[in-house]
Amino acid sequence: MKRPRHISAEERALWDSVARRAEPLEKPKAKRVHSASKPTPPKVETPRPAPLPQFKVGQGATHRKDHDLMPSLGQQMKAATVEMDKKAYGRMRRGKLKPDARIDLHGMTLAQAHPALTGFIMRSASAGHRLVLVITGKGKNRDDGGPIPTKFGVLRHQVPQWLKMAPLNSLVLQVTESHIRHGGQGAYYVYLRRSR
Repeated sequence: MKRPRHISAEERALWDSVARRAEPLEKPKAKRVHSASKPTPPKVETPRPAPLPQFKVGQGATHRKDHDLMPSLGQQMKAATVEMDKKAYGRMRRGKLKPDARIDLHGMTLAQAHPALTGFIMRSASAGHRLVLVITGKGKNRDDGGPIPTKFGVLRHQVPQWLKMAPLNSLVLQVTESHIRHGGQGAYYVYLRRSR
C-alpha cells in the first residue's frame, strides 16, 4: 500500500488563495430580525394582461375600430371642447360663416405642406382674419391590406396635429371639419384668436 503524499507549503498557499476567492453555490439564508419599528410593506399584486387572441400565420387582420391606431378625426373633433362663442361655432359648423382666406394643401407632401400651413396661419393672424379654410383633400386609400393598417389621408390627419403645436397653437382658437359647401371632410375651418 502507498503512503499518502504530504502537501507542500507552496501547494497549501495556492489552495488557500483559491479558497478565499471562491463563492458558495448556495448562499446561506440570512436570519430575519423582526423589528417592531419596521413593518413589512404589503405585497401588491400586479394584474395579469389579458390573453392575446389566437392568430395563425397567413390569417388576415381585422381592421375594426378597436384596432385603429388613432381615433378617427370625427371622434377627435367631437371630443374637443368648444373654445369660441357657441353661437358663432354653430353658424360656422352649418357653413353660414364665410372664410376670410383659404389655402389648398391638396397634393402637397408633408414637407411642403407644413411650412405652407405655418406661413398661411401666421399671415392670416397678422392680417386680422378670424376664420380661414384649410383644404387638405380626403386623401387616397393606400392601405395594402397588410397586418398594420395604413392611415387614410395623411394630410387630413396631420394638419390638426400641426395646428395644436407651437407656433400655431397660440394663434388658433378652434379647429373643426368644414361644412359640405366648403369641402366637408376634405377641409378644416380654423378659427383664429383676436390679434391684440
